[in-house]
Amino acid sequence: MRGAFFRGLMDLAVRDDRIYLLVGDLGFGVAEPFLQKFPERFLNVGVAEQNMTGLATGIALTGKVVFTYSIANFPILRCLEQVRNDVCYHKANVKIVSIGGGYSYGALGMSHHATEDLAILRTLPQMTVVAPGDPVEAEAATGAVAGHEGPCYLRLGRAGEAVVHRAQVRFQIGKAIRVREGDAGTLISTGAMLRTTVDVADVLRQRGIALRVLSMHTIKPLDTEAVLAAALETRAIVTIEEHSVSGGLGGAVAECLAESGKLVIPFKRLGIPTGFSAPPGTQEYLRELCGLSPAGILQELEPLLERVLAPSFSTPIA
Repeated sequence: MRGAFFRGLMDLAVRDDRIYLLVGDLGFGVAEPFLQKFPERFLNVGVAEQNMTGLATGIALTGKVVFTYSIANFPILRCLEQVRNDVCYHKANVKIVSIGGGYSYGALGMSHHATEDLAILRTLPQMTVVAPGDPVEAEAATGAVAGHEGPCYLRLGRAGEAVVHRAQVRFQIGKAIRVREGDAGTLISTGAMLRTTVDVADVLRQRGIALRVLSMHTIKPLDTEAVLAAALETRAIVTIEEHSVSGGLGGAVAECLAESGKLVIPFKRLGIPTGFSAPPGTQEYLRELCGLSPAGILQELEPLLERVLAPSFSTPIA
């Protein structure tokens, strides 16, 4: 996703001289082409994310569109006061880009595990929260947040995420992308869990269970129409995210369903249990510990599908 973001950013910067990039003393392997082509619109602020956010706000208030870039929690939680008081309060056109959502930097330990960011950022006034599902969505999302007036948070994977969409997608902030069709239930994914979610749906489809898959790339504003349609047209809803089960995608969908006032549907949140991951490790290893591997998700889905599909359900899925 990182490469897709920079491709999208470079294309934007060629066409729009309002585009600026500020980094916190990292990312030079991918940021250097921007620096070389647009040196007057690039600034390395150093290891000073609070200053980076304040500078970005000041530049944005002169009419520019400013991207800040760092890894994991550094451009958001380390400088949350500046994000809230500077960027959001002033409705500044600042686009905060975090590389390494979830356990992307798993081996570096809990300081680099971005597992509460969606919940925290979506509570901030004026903030739009976007977490694309694959590199195709990431490149499209870069253009979408640049064109969106006001503060945005763009949560990306690190690198090497698999491509799910084999063609360009119509990416619109606040509108989910339907990736698979089905009426047995709906899997709603956000961020880099999309590939795993589609793989799970494809396994079940081979066993005669057709699930709808939604890529909910925007957490705020949530596509409530897509959620309510899934509740009316399918038999269960499951959210899947590489994020704490508290307050992220699952929380947003639960709020939507509860506030509808009339829809009752089997619902389950799959994500990271609240708490810190004790052992550092690879992203794949940490996902497995949380039950976010394909096998773990299939195991979690089995009792739910048995309940909603009985008596037609007979074949174990794990």
